Parts: sequence; structure tokens; C-alpha cells
Amino acid sequence: MSEFPVFTWPVRVYWEDTDAGGVVYYANYLKFLERARTEWLSALGLEQDRLAQEEGVVFVVRRVEVDYLRPARFNDRLTVVSRLSALNRASLEMTQQILREAAGEKVVLLEAAVKVACVAHADFRPAKIPAIVTQAFNR
Repeated sequence: MSEFPVFTWPVRVYWEDTDAGGVVYYANYLKFLERARTEWLSALGLEQDRLAQEEGVVFVVRRVEVDYLRPARFNDRLTVVSRLSALNRASLEMTQQILREAAGEKVVLLEAAVKVACVAHADFRPAKIPAIVTQAFNR
């Protein structure tokens, strides 16, 4: 299998993402990671609603391990970097980082390991990842 592609997605921190101190509330980082994964699939031509309708599968987060390294604040411009590390029969594993550029350098704010399971849309039982998905990640 070839090396998997890397995907980046920009995120701007809005006031609604922060706590009273103007720092991103910890759970909102998970939303940033989710949006990047969704946009990655879309960039590969894989819309999740179509996968459910046409292939009968959906992807669900099975596990997330997060290291919060530095805070993001209101109005920060961030980049979410997603890297596929394993493409298994019924799951995929990836690493994700959230970065902020400061003084011309990328500062890592968060690192996450995410396992996503493929399940049948009808009953949420484990399902084989469709060929259309594995082909898109291997392009």
C-alpha cells in the first residue's frame, strides 16, 4: 500500500468556541477535528450522506486520544492536519494535529489519535469499508 495522503483544513476560532477567558473550550477541539475529517472525505469525492444511501455505511468515531499542548484563543487562525496511519478492513486510524502559525513557525496546539469504524447504516454493526473509500485513500 502506498503512503497515505495528508489533508489540511483551515479553522478560525469564533467567540462561540471559547470560554469566558477567550480560550477554546476543550470539547470544541473535537469539533474542529471532525470538520477536518468530513472535509477530507468530501475532497476525496466521498460525501457521507451518499455513502449511507449508496453504499449502506457510515463512519463513527470509535476512540479518540487527545493531548492538549497549548491553548487556542478567540480569532486565532488554525490549521487541522490529518494523516491516515492505517486503513483496516472495517476501520481507519489517523493522527490529527491542530496548528497555529506564530512568528513564521507552526506551533502544535493539539495532537490526537483517532480510530473511526465503518458500520452498516441500517443497524450500526461493523461493516467492511467499501472499495470506493479504500481506492480514494490510495490515490
